[in-house]
Amino acid sequence: MDVNSWGQSESDEEIAKQVQLNEIELFGILINRYEKKIKRYGGKFLSREEDIEDIVQKIFIKAYRNIQSFDIKRKFSSWLYRIAHNEFVNELKKKKREPLNFFDPDIIFPHLPAREENGIHDIDKEMINKDLSKLPSKYREPIILRYFQELEYKEISDILNIPTSTVGIRLKRGIKKLKEIYERNK
Repeated sequence: MDVNSWGQSESDEEIAKQVQLNEIELFGILINRYEKKIKRYGGKFLSREEDIEDIVQKIFIKAYRNIQSFDIKRKFSSWLYRIAHNEFVNELKKKKREPLNFFDPDIIFPHLPAREENGIHDIDKEMINKDLSKLPSKYREPIILRYFQELEYKEISDILNIPTSTVGIRLKRGIKKLKEIYERNK
């Protein structure tokens, strides 16, 4: 198969199906589509760029090795982010309490979706930069996936392996806690 003719209009799921059918060179298209996103996601867990790059490589190796288990009726991005989530959490557990390297909000905010009522966009940029790490991971992770990776509730549900309704609850509670932390630290 000609790799150059693939990738512009095919969905991730179509490409994954072809990889499952032994068109292994097409896996590179999926890597190109997701490598930067997964690295950005890793930056929410780990502080050293070298560590992030090593884990991202592990993630794609694991995804490639397990591509046959991917159900093409589901979203490839959710499946890949689930692998990434597990790898980053496992690495974080190994490193114990290494400080998280959070982001420069001036870089992130132009890419965020339109303002959501009572959402993270009601919160001061400074608070997010300073206080997100103070949230328990069960609230921090959905916020990162929703507002910084721009994933839908269903995708977050698949990645975190929790019901979609729980995603909404954790986002609401996480944002509330984030606001409370900010107010206490003013």
